[in-house]
Amino acid sequence: MRTIGGGRSAAGLLAALMCALCVPPARAAGETAFAGPALGPVPVEFILFACVLAGVALFHHYTLRIALGGAIVIAIYKIALSPFKTGAGVGGFVVHLGHEWVILSNLLLLLLGFALLADLFEKSEVPAVLPRFLPDDWKGCFVLLALVFVLSSFLDNIAAAMIGGAIAHTVFKGKVHIGYLAAIVAASNGGGAGSVVGDTTTTMIWIAGISPVEVLEAFIGSAVALVIFGIPAAMKQQAYSPIQRDEDAGAHIDWTRVGIVAFILVLAIAINVTINTRFNAVSDSFPFLGAAVWVAIVLTMTLRRPNWALMPGAFKGSIFLLSLVLCASMMPVERLPAASWQTALGLGFLSAVFDNIPLTALALKQGGYDWGFLAYAVGFGGSMIWFGSSAGVALSNMYPQARSVGQWLRHGWFVAVAYVVGFFVMLAMIGFHPGSQPRGAAAATQAPAAAPSK
Repeated sequence: MRTIGGGRSAAGLLAALMCALCVPPARAAGETAFAGPALGPVPVEFILFACVLAGVALFHHYTLRIALGGAIVIAIYKIALSPFKTGAGVGGFVVHLGHEWVILSNLLLLLLGFALLADLFEKSEVPAVLPRFLPDDWKGCFVLLALVFVLSSFLDNIAAAMIGGAIAHTVFKGKVHIGYLAAIVAASNGGGAGSVVGDTTTTMIWIAGISPVEVLEAFIGSAVALVIFGIPAAMKQQAYSPIQRDEDAGAHIDWTRVGIVAFILVLAIAINVTINTRFNAVSDSFPFLGAAVWVAIVLTMTLRRPNWALMPGAFKGSIFLLSLVLCASMMPVERLPAASWQTALGLGFLSAVFDNIPLTALALKQGGYDWGFLAYAVGFGGSMIWFGSSAGVALSNMYPQARSVGQWLRHGWFVAVAYVVGFFVMLAMIGFHPGSQPRGAAAATQAPAAAPSK
């Protein structure tokens, strides 16, 4: 039965992907045409990537092999037949990896580091005493999602999702519904969408010279979305496994572990803010955030020994994500449709299957977007599928049952509804207005579509 549901989801996913890829693009000034083989309007790379995504959707017990094998096949194909943006052949691939290594290594360090952090937080027994402060009905489930949302606004969304997952494991006695897992991911992505220190994509927008104020409006859509997906997810979780009504009588908070967690988070936040405010010219030359997390772990390991036994499983999940990110980075998406609210809406759906980092980079190069809408779309949109965001993959390391596209879409359908509702509430309230021109962006090729009046 899972396979049948997964098949329908995979077919719909594949159809949506191919439709998105066939949209006639608007070429920015100075762009060169794609030079590799194509079937009609679709480059072969997209077809290969679609096969990888379909394999992940249909055979979730073999996701690592499919993703890693797909990355190898696409890399070999690109080297042999289709040039990279950085050049052709092995040389082009080496230069491409030179551009991507910071993103990949930062992601690896964060995934591994936050796996240890989440374990430290759970063993501190803070989650065990939280029922004292949370309502003991579905509203308590919703408050937990709101907490994840707030955490993500100033902390990396991976950390917020994993902290939320650790708390959920305790207060729901290990029984967390897939729909609620989807809501945790959506809350972490939504909370980071309006903050330039809450998500990699919004940080990219900031580094490109866009004021943080222009991104702040994304919180309008995210807040609306939180209500739309949060209430049904909370009710579903309460019916599945009610929130623990009373705190664990034997719980004793380990303040040393709490201090270690706080130190790791404070150092990560401090490094993130410092690098992006004072040294943004070198922010993409080294994985500063991931390195900061591991420096903090090493400095505190004599106080409480990290659970190193978690590393093999976390590493496997991380390699899966990195394989998909590498696949997405090799796609020839040099051009996007002209900037408009319709394009921004579509990028949200596309970010559920493509890495949102290259999509954001392309949008910044193109220019002409309302950056709050773009931040909301590429930040929140990945929540619609479990591997559509780093937070989703990180949480699936804690809850392997989440690694099913069919089950995610079936039980977390309200996330997609929330994305659309949040987007159109933003459109109705503030309208789509092109913002500041990023550094190095091409002039907009066409005026954006008219938005509803305020």
